[in-house]
Amino acid sequence: MAGLEPLTITAIMFASMLVLMAMGAPLTFALMISGMGSAFLMFGPGGLDLLLASAYGAMDNFLLVSLPLFIFMGLVLERSGITDDLFEMIHKLMGGVPGGLGVGTVLVCALIAAMAGVSGAATVSLGIIALPAMLKRGYEKRLVTGTIMAGGALGFLIPPSVLMIIYAFLSRDSVGKLFAAGLVPGLMLAGIYILYILVRCRLRPEMGPPAPPEERYGLVDRLKALRYLIAPGLLVVTVLGCIIGGVTSPSEASAIGAAGALLIPWLRGRASWKLLRYAMLSTTKITGMLLWIAIAAVFFSKIYVGLGAGMVVSEMIEDYALSPYAVIIAMLASYFLLGMFLDDFAIIFITVPLYVPIVSDLGFDTTWFAVLFILSMQSAYLTPPFGYNLFYMRSVAPSHITIVDIYRSALPFVMLQVIGLALIVAFPQIALWLPNQLF
Repeated sequence: MAGLEPLTITAIMFASMLVLMAMGAPLTFALMISGMGSAFLMFGPGGLDLLLASAYGAMDNFLLVSLPLFIFMGLVLERSGITDDLFEMIHKLMGGVPGGLGVGTVLVCALIAAMAGVSGAATVSLGIIALPAMLKRGYEKRLVTGTIMAGGALGFLIPPSVLMIIYAFLSRDSVGKLFAAGLVPGLMLAGIYILYILVRCRLRPEMGPPAPPEERYGLVDRLKALRYLIAPGLLVVTVLGCIIGGVTSPSEASAIGAAGALLIPWLRGRASWKLLRYAMLSTTKITGMLLWIAIAAVFFSKIYVGLGAGMVVSEMIEDYALSPYAVIIAMLASYFLLGMFLDDFAIIFITVPLYVPIVSDLGFDTTWFAVLFILSMQSAYLTPPFGYNLFYMRSVAPSHITIVDIYRSALPFVMLQVIGLALIVAFPQIALWLPNQLF
């Protein structure tokens, strides 16, 4: 195998991995078997020693300490009833505005993203709470489902994002810098969603009718509703402020977040052993899955580079005389295609070790590219046929909302995400201004 061309090695390794995944093998085993087979063919039995070195190298990173703590924080908050409180607050504040509940849903999703760090938490919880509430008030079903799915995907971009932590682990970038880079684009994308909802409901009021007079609240009730924002707001500001302000490391901030997440349900009388048991078991399962994938992906990547195939993309760039921006666009296009069939963690572990060195060699800021990657993953979560948020929504939507309705509801928001992606490509300072100010 050592004498093969890099393109042939690429085809063999990735084809074997995809065939194993198509046969139902978990991503970890698909990466491990493909890597071990290639290592054995190239180096013989001694090549498998690289697996031990890869496992140690992958785990010898203090950044990984923050991963289970942020996951734990999100799971506790997801089960503590905060989503119900926030949606009730939005209903009182914005229910009388055409499309107001849709706008409020985006805002709640952004806030949950800043607490949970994952996409599924906001999509499922608001699918259970906000979806029936808005349908009951006459909102158009496709606008509602699309809004919840797109808002839920903000968890990728708005810190503390678990996907950004994994990206930083693989690329060796600063987590604090990535968090700062994702904040403005995340808020910008939320603003684009809100503008779209307001314009559509202004042009077609029947899509998002205002609440009837008997469900509208006075100034005093609206001000009282803001109390639901105090605890989660303080937690988000504390955690992000500690990381972005350089007060603590991400690992230390994650511990503060986990402790704060336990404090909120305790103060509200909602703490229980059942909640703690659920959060701890789920954190263990998710973290274990991610770490096994990390070990297998690092091993796969080292074997791939060791076989000389790591230069295949660079050689293609030189052979076809591609411009730097053409390369970036091709990379982003590959993310859209991969997102139709693979989940975000599979894509990040496979592509980041290969793409980031090329991005750096082309003279681009790798922090900027990280934001482009994360935004591409948001689109992947909404892209048929296998976007994960599509299936999260299908699992909680009533039977009269078909999978075709869900697919169609996602398309306008995918276009909005493409617009956001194009803006960041054209104006990199959208992503780079805040980290350049802070770091």
